[in-house]
Amino acid sequence: MATLEGRPVDRPPVSFHELNGLDEDPTDKDPFNIYSHPSWRPLIDLTREKTDRIVMRSVPFRNAPRDPVDELTTVESHCDENGSLLTTTTVKAGKRVLTKRTRVDRDVNTIWTVEHLLKDTDDLKAWLELPPGEFGGEPDTSEVLRTEELLGDTGIVLIDTYDPLCLAADLFDMATYTVIATTEPVLFHRALERIAAVLGRQTEAISEALPGRLWRIYGPEYASPPYLRPHLFREYVVTYDKPMVEAVQKRGGWVRIHSHGYLRDILDDIVSTGCMGLDPIEPPPQGDVELSYVREKYGGELVLFGNLEASDIENLPTATFAEKVKRALAEGTSGSGRGFVLMPSACPYGRQLSPLAMQNYETMIEIIESE
Repeated sequence: MATLEGRPVDRPPVSFHELNGLDEDPTDKDPFNIYSHPSWRPLIDLTREKTDRIVMRSVPFRNAPRDPVDELTTVESHCDENGSLLTTTTVKAGKRVLTKRTRVDRDVNTIWTVEHLLKDTDDLKAWLELPPGEFGGEPDTSEVLRTEELLGDTGIVLIDTYDPLCLAADLFDMATYTVIATTEPVLFHRALERIAAVLGRQTEAISEALPGRLWRIYGPEYASPPYLRPHLFREYVVTYDKPMVEAVQKRGGWVRIHSHGYLRDILDDIVSTGCMGLDPIEPPPQGDVELSYVREKYGGELVLFGNLEASDIENLPTATFAEKVKRALAEGTSGSGRGFVLMPSACPYGRQLSPLAMQNYETMIEIIESE
């Protein structure tokens, strides 16, 4: 919290991003729980005992009006011969039937979208004609408060939310999305406005019920180069994310914008949202800007979270990885600035954690404790 507030600290915080030592349960026998493999237990213990935990939570609503689209939606799931969970969602949109298919594999902690709901502009027009949802109900704060009680002084809760662009872009495969967002801006804005009409009011209500928390808004990377030109980042991200940021921060909270990949051409626009944090600031070649540059130009306005690649944790020899950690710490804390949190861009998502990855996580802690 001192880092978020720009106050002095005895050392930079260190977070393992999605890993928090609270949600990973090695005793859970669910066949899709990768953390039940014994290789994960030492890392879960290390996370709990040695990191500054940032636990992500979404906030549901009680007594919310039923989404009218639910009446037009059918969801069916089954496991295939390999044990993967296949889910098919269909939505009746006028004369069209929109279909989405996903797959979850037992040994991989992610959801693969194998067929996206919308395939072309005609599908988008049909989706836009669906009855709109309405805002209502009250934020259910119980899980956030329970998590904060469990954490005590070992970490904080981060309220996690998508932005309108994240939901709109995810309706399509990446190629179709970039074409429609580029060539049909009026139509695409209609989709963003539809989503923002509810999401904006939800953000207001949650930030009022839970003031003074750290938030993460994810989705802006969908409009980052090379996917879209910077002027479309301003149209599709700044226009819709800035009101969300203002809603949170006028109630004493902090907003961290989450954007992978290239940043150089959109950093001014990210700052223009009014956010107070940025992650994961990926170094080249995954990104296009060094952490030292971001610290020098924007460190007075932003708390920087990063900038270790998850792939480096899994693949780099420990001596080489240690040098990357030291460089991130040096660049993230050089000169003056609000603060820096050492954090990887993601975490391993396979069932078995390699000894090398475990050793590199331990190295992060060893180096941070020597600061």
